[in-house]
Amino acid sequence: MDALDLARWQFGVTTVYHFLFVPLTIGLGVFVAGLQTAWHRTGKERYLRLTKFFGKLFLINFAMGVVTGIVQEFQFGMNWSEYSTFVGDVFGAPLAMEALLAFFMESTFLGLWIFGWGRLPKRVHLACIWAAAIGSNLSAYFILAANAWMKHPVGYEVVDGKARMTDLWAVLTNSTALAQVPHVIGSAFVVAGGFILAVCGYWLLRTHAEMWRAAARAALVMTAIAGVVVAGTGDMSAKLLYEQQPMKLASAEGLERDTAGAALTVAPGIEIPKVLSFLSTNDFDATVQGTEDLQARFEERFGPGDYRPNQAITFWSFRVMIVFGLATVGLSVLGLWLTRRRRPMPRWLSRLLVLALPAPLIAVTAGWLLSEMGRQPWVVAGELLTAAGVSPGVSLTEVAISLTIFTLLYGSLAVAEAVLLTRHVRKGPDEPEPVRAAEKLEPSLMY
Repeated sequence: MDALDLARWQFGVTTVYHFLFVPLTIGLGVFVAGLQTAWHRTGKERYLRLTKFFGKLFLINFAMGVVTGIVQEFQFGMNWSEYSTFVGDVFGAPLAMEALLAFFMESTFLGLWIFGWGRLPKRVHLACIWAAAIGSNLSAYFILAANAWMKHPVGYEVVDGKARMTDLWAVLTNSTALAQVPHVIGSAFVVAGGFILAVCGYWLLRTHAEMWRAAARAALVMTAIAGVVVAGTGDMSAKLLYEQQPMKLASAEGLERDTAGAALTVAPGIEIPKVLSFLSTNDFDATVQGTEDLQARFEERFGPGDYRPNQAITFWSFRVMIVFGLATVGLSVLGLWLTRRRRPMPRWLSRLLVLALPAPLIAVTAGWLLSEMGRQPWVVAGELLTAAGVSPGVSLTEVAISLTIFTLLYGSLAVAEAVLLTRHVRKGPDEPEPVRAAEKLEPSLMY
C-alpha cells in the first residue's frame, strides 16, 4: 500500500459520507418549501407545524453537509495537487460558480428564512425558503457539471500539460451532465421521500393525526414521481455510457468480450437475451464492447497498463443501486394505492416505511460508487490517470494520519447527527401556542 491507495481511500470515505447529507438536503428543502406554501394558501395550522418540524430536520442535515463538504476541497490541494494543476482552469470554473452563486444564494436566503419568522412579510418569508431550495439544486448542477467533465471532458484543450477551457457553455451543457443532473436530483428526492415517510410512519404508529397522513401522502407522491425521473434518466445514462464510457458499461454487466445482441445480466447465471444491446442502442442486435477487448484497444492507444475498473465493485454496486432504489419507489407506489380515497395507512405499512429508511441511502451510495469507481483508472477520462494526479510530496504516513483523523471525526459527527435527528423526530412538532388561535382565522396576523 502506498500514498496513492490511502489518498483514494480518504477521498472515497469523505465523499461517500458527505454524499449521505447532500440528497436529503436537496429533496427536504423543496418539501419544506411545499409545506409552507400549503400553509400560505390554506391557512391550516397543521401545515405550519409540519413546516417548522421538517424545517428543523432540514437545518440539522444542512449544517452537517456544509461541515463535511468543506473537507473535499482541501483534499484537492493536499493529496491531489497534480490533478488540481491539470484541471484547475476547467474544474475551477463550475466550482467557483457553485460557491459564489448557488451556495451564496442557498445560505443567504436560508438565514433569512431561519430568522425571518414573524419579522418578514409572509410572502417574502415564503420566497426565502424557495430561494434556498432552488439554490441547493443549482449548487448540485454546478458540482455535477464539474464531475461530468471528468468522465467526458469537453470544451477544453491541453496546453503545456494543462487543460485550458475553451468553451464554458460546452462544459455546463455537457451531455453527460445533462443526463447525470436530473438522475442525481431525482435520486435525491427519492432519498428525501424515504426519510420523510420513515418519520411519518413512526408517528402514524402513535397517532392518527391527519397532518401525518397528509405529509405521508405528499412524500409518497414525491417519491413515486422522482422514481420515474430516475428510471428515465438512467436509461439515457446507459446510452451515453455505451458511447462515452464503454469500459464502465461492460464492467457493470460483467461482459468480457465484444458481443452482438448482448444479454442483460440480472445476477450471475441469470441473463435476459439481447436486452443490454437494446438498452444501450435501441437495437437488439447491436454490438456491445467487452472489458477484455477494450483493454487491448486501450493498451494500443494509451500504452501498457490495466484500464479495467474494479470488476466486483462495479458489477455489484449497479445491482445494489437498482434493487434498493426499486424497493423504495415500489413501496411508495404501494402506499399511494393503499391510502387512496382518504383511506388510513395500515399499521404494517407504517412499520415497513420506518424499516425501509436505509434503502434509498444504500441505493444512492451504490450509485455513486458505480459512477466513480467505474471511471477508474482515469481521474479525467482519456487524459489523466488517477495515479498521475496524486500529490508527489505527500507521504504514506501523512495521508494515514489525516485519514485516521477524518475517519474518527466523521464517525463522531455521524453519532451527533443521528442523536440530533432522533431526538427531534421523537419530540415531534411543537404544540400550538395559545397566541396562535387567531392564525386559524387569519394566518397573516402572525406578521
